[in-house]
Amino acid sequence: CVMKMDHHCPWINNCCGHLNHAKFTLFLISAVCGCFQSSVLLFLGLYRAFRVNWYFLHGDRTSIVYLSLYQLAFTVFSFGLALGVVLAVGGLFYVQMKQIIRNETSIENWIVIKALGRPRPENSPFIYPYNVGWWKNIKQVFWDPPGNGLTDWPLVDGCHQYTLTIEQLIQKEDKRARKKHYTIVKNYSGSWFPISKGIRTCCSPPCSDELRIPLSVGDTVYVTRWRKRWLYGEKCISSNGSGCFPVLCSCSFLCQCSSEGTPCQYWCQC
Repeated sequence: CVMKMDHHCPWINNCCGHLNHAKFTLFLISAVCGCFQSSVLLFLGLYRAFRVNWYFLHGDRTSIVYLSLYQLAFTVFSFGLALGVVLAVGGLFYVQMKQIIRNETSIENWIVIKALGRPRPENSPFIYPYNVGWWKNIKQVFWDPPGNGLTDWPLVDGCHQYTLTIEQLIQKEDKRARKKHYTIVKNYSGSWFPISKGIRTCCSPPCSDELRIPLSVGDTVYVTRWRKRWLYGEKCISSNGSGCFPVLCSCSFLCQCSSEGTPCQYWCQC
């Protein structure tokens, strides 16, 4: 629903993509610069407050800073917040600029990582179709966005507009080929924080906004992704589609994820 979608940002309550990626990046660097300035000013204020006697006796008396206990607490707190924004948002700005230089979105970056790790013939390496040089990539975002944002993207020689789509479809077929058949041995309501499945399960949820699918004893699920305490799969006969559920609810029909004598890394409750 968003052209060249990079990600959905809850802080601006909007998606970042073709029409606003430049503005979002400028927003990041503005926040970093503003909070860096605040950090410097607050630090200087604290320094002069702690050194008030020296400034009174030897320094410029117009630079003297007096802080009450409450003022000191609020200044230290504000300094911590400003410095935290510099580090956190500065890291996000670094990631965004790295992807802009490569002409990748966050979604495309995940596809590229899997494409580079996927076995393929030696004479057909994966070529990312949109990386046309760092300067042209930057211009596409900040100064000269191409065409309608759908089909007019400049491409690397030897690629076409469906190169990445074909690669993504192949990856989805590979994922389906790796799926495992699980049966459900414990009911699950679909709660995001299922207390009945243990504190560790509640404290390590999947870091995504993917759905949680309610399950009943006897249901069967095709699982395609594994985490330590959560699985992601699709119910064999259901209108609820696919989603995540706790590992403790399931049992693998064919536990092929461990060899004889080796503990199962996916915690299959067989």
